[in-house]
Amino acid sequence: MQLNSYLMFNGNCEAAFKFYEQCLGGKMTMMMTHKEAPSVENVSPEWQDKIMHACLELDDRLLMGSDCPPGYFETPQGFYVQISVPQIAEAERLFHALAENGKVKMAIAQTFWSSR
Repeated sequence: MQLNSYLMFNGNCEAAFKFYEQCLGGKMTMMMTHKEAPSVENVSPEWQDKIMHACLELDDRLLMGSDCPPGYFETPQGFYVQISVPQIAEAERLFHALAENGKVKMAIAQTFWSSR
């Protein structure tokens, strides 16, 4: 079994996934806009360039996402996406890159579950 994450965005999926690809590494295997989908006639003109499905391969895991159509997006709550890396320097690099324009809920620090 493989458990992957699927993130929903309010119109900024493309920018987010390009940042994740640059920051996390991996390989973007799909970035499909709504206008590239078979059901394009159901998509408003202003939403056609938004992302219907994005997929970033990270080792043996996938990070997937899309832009929710207008009226369907809800601010996410009740979960977090966690990243584990074996080296402390890489953990620091990722934390600072993601924190730069993000919202930090818990700063990187020594905990009973970390090797720091």
